[in-house]
Amino acid sequence: MKDLKPFQLGSTQLDNPFFLAPMDGFTDYPFRTICKRLGAGVLVSEFINGLDIENQHPFLQQKIYFSEDEHPFGYQIFDDSPERLLLAAQYLREFNPDFIDINFGCSARNVTNRGAGAGLLRNPSKIAAIISTLVKNVDLPITAKIRLGWDNHNLNYLEVSHIIESEGAQMIAVHARTKVQGYSGKADWDAIARIQEAISIPVIANGDIRTPDDIDKVLQETGSSGIMVGRGALSNPWIFQRKYLEDIQPIERYKVFQLHFEKMLSFYGKRIGLILFRKHLHSYINSEILTRPQRIELFTQTESSGLENLVKQYIYQNHFSPGLNSPF
Repeated sequence: MKDLKPFQLGSTQLDNPFFLAPMDGFTDYPFRTICKRLGAGVLVSEFINGLDIENQHPFLQQKIYFSEDEHPFGYQIFDDSPERLLLAAQYLREFNPDFIDINFGCSARNVTNRGAGAGLLRNPSKIAAIISTLVKNVDLPITAKIRLGWDNHNLNYLEVSHIIESEGAQMIAVHARTKVQGYSGKADWDAIARIQEAISIPVIANGDIRTPDDIDKVLQETGSSGIMVGRGALSNPWIFQRKYLEDIQPIERYKVFQLHFEKMLSFYGKRIGLILFRKHLHSYINSEILTRPQRIELFTQTESSGLENLVKQYIYQNHFSPGLNSPF
């Protein structure tokens, strides 16, 4: 098992550079705290729209909330305007995160169509302006997350990485796919290795890290300074302990489910919390083994007690053959 080595990011030492990736709609406060409990070393917010900060979106405070227990913690922001990104970074600086991360990797059409996220990979000079502006005006480490380029005919990740480093950013996370790929195809870990060799700031590997075996493989193949897991953590939050979901005992799985569910209800309120929690159910239950009526019953529950009882039942069903005693 290959170990992750600590490194310094500004005044913060990252003792465990195993990152939970920023994922819009998923890496909120309740889910981040679960991942932290299970071994995530560095947490990042959902990505935050500069326009939402400028316009003080009604749900902004909920989206930017984080607790002292979450350090090391960074905010990720996106926009197409250097000035608005600076406004956003300065606003978020007041909440004392450990770093500010700029999103140059989101492939969603509504983001790239406005020239933000991975759309900025087509405009390296603007990337330079963004990093330079923030480094000069924000007294926190500025980091970036990128993709390999717009498509396979425009792979400019080395150029972009050199720009990000030269303008003063202190770390780069690389999702080893292009914008056009989205989440399809295979991540090109070799490209991450080339970036790691080409620049001197830490490089964090991201993409297709779904199992404990993948962790060792990506570290071996890329030589990266750290790793970042997104979808792999949604399907198995125990990946931060380098464990497979099927190896987690039912009682442990149910206890973590209960904690996560309680945090969602407390943070969002009972009605909204229950609805929002549905997208996390597959972190605890393999819904593919359920019948269609069972899935409908599970995903349409309107009472927290009903959902808890079904989850308990299906966790048991996932792990034990008929006739064995229930562990609950």
